[in-house]
Amino acid sequence: MTAEVVLDGESLTPAEVVAVARNGATVTVADTARERIRESRERVESVLDSGEAVYGVTTGFGDLVDERIPHADLDDLQRNLLRSHAAAVGRELTTGEVRAMMVTRANTLSKGYSGIRESVVDLLVAMLDAGVHPVVPSRGSLGASGDLAPLAHMSLVLIGEGEAEVEGDRLPGDEALDAVGLEPVTLRAKEGLALINGTQLTVGVAALLLADAERLVAAADIAGALTTEVTLSSTVPSHEAITDVRPHAGQAASARNVRRLTADSDVVESHRNCDRVQDAYAMRCLPQVHGAVRDAVAHLREAVEVELNSATDNPLVFPREAVGDRASGSDSAGVLSGGNFHGAVLAMRLDYLTNALTELAAISERRTDRMLNPNLQEPHLPPFLTERSGVRSGYMIAQYTAAALLNECRSFGRPSMDNTPVSGNQEDHVSMSAQSAYLARKAARNAAAILGVELCCGAQAADFVDDALELGVGSAEAYDAVRAVVPKLTADRPIHEDIEAAGALVESPAFIERVAAALDEELE
Repeated sequence: MTAEVVLDGESLTPAEVVAVARNGATVTVADTARERIRESRERVESVLDSGEAVYGVTTGFGDLVDERIPHADLDDLQRNLLRSHAAAVGRELTTGEVRAMMVTRANTLSKGYSGIRESVVDLLVAMLDAGVHPVVPSRGSLGASGDLAPLAHMSLVLIGEGEAEVEGDRLPGDEALDAVGLEPVTLRAKEGLALINGTQLTVGVAALLLADAERLVAAADIAGALTTEVTLSSTVPSHEAITDVRPHAGQAASARNVRRLTADSDVVESHRNCDRVQDAYAMRCLPQVHGAVRDAVAHLREAVEVELNSATDNPLVFPREAVGDRASGSDSAGVLSGGNFHGAVLAMRLDYLTNALTELAAISERRTDRMLNPNLQEPHLPPFLTERSGVRSGYMIAQYTAAALLNECRSFGRPSMDNTPVSGNQEDHVSMSAQSAYLARKAARNAAAILGVELCCGAQAADFVDDALELGVGSAEAYDAVRAVVPKLTADRPIHEDIEAAGALVESPAFIERVAAALDEELE
């Protein structure tokens, strides 16, 4: 586990975001980054001395871009920017989501293109390390100009306003800082804009989601391998010869996992020469479907890794020699207005991930049905996996829950396809990236519960397989992990506890680690 994360604006990884957000890793700013931050601030000061009109530095924002701000009012402009933009509502972000947003914002400021003072970045980092977590409502971002409203709520605490949680207590911003021995800052020119203009809510949530989604696909391979065995289905569709002639990376990885998980299986060997020619698609096409989900997750990872270490402000402050004459600013600073705050690159891939996780859930639900359905089951399995079926319903209604969650996933919109112009039509095309992140997270949670249903049923079905036959090395360990939290269903009981326990198992890194340890190699 990473104990300390060093921010240099260039190398922050999704795993390090998880370490800070969920595991409490401490944060420091690299000396090289500090030098860039100081140089960038000097450039902003030179712009102020030049008296030139520069967006966000000496002018208003959005549709008020043509409003020139008197020098005496520049500090008020930045403070008012945070106050006016703190307009978010709805569910409050979790502590992990807030910490992800804070560390990713600190990292992009460390690139040295934002013109913010070192002391402001230091306070943001100190809040992370001291456990001062701003209260941030989740709804209000359009993903352009970045995640303005949530970032404004986060940033208010730096000036001693807003609210924050410290050791479980909810306090006004100034009291929260005082409780840990910190003092608020007075923002100077450009600094309020530097704090709120960027994609850090979206990319922070996306970084956490990546860890969850990658774990989900591995868990799906485990659940699918167990279901393959207990339904007496074939592992031939995971043969390397098949994947070699269609060499998609995700498909090959899932196929390898299934082969590892079912290695040394007596159950697989027991029906090697049976009369069944082919299995249904939910079993036979597991590598192809799971693999496609893997590829979607990888596509998101590519964007997140770049975005974590990108400058997403507007305007950006460069050395004059880097941008030439086509920039406002001063002799030493070139200030360029652009659109790096636009979250489309994340929004589209997050919507793609929502689609992919929905398909992962869909194929899992179909595998569950093949274990439960009296019209599809193998002869060794009783209807709905219970003895005395009819008197008992067994896991019948677990499939209903899976179907309901799957329906919800299918009902999710695709926010990146929507657009509502704002700010007097100056900001006339936005990304809705935060909404895409929230829906992808919901899809991940639903998929985890649906995979939990499959694991419950897979373990129950395993208890009806011939006792003389051993499961594969990985499948057997998965069975034991499920049975540690879900006892065998010997009589009807409220099974919501089974589903919740198995869903939590799917979401836990310990499940993947336990199965991988049994294989003596990492699952992909």
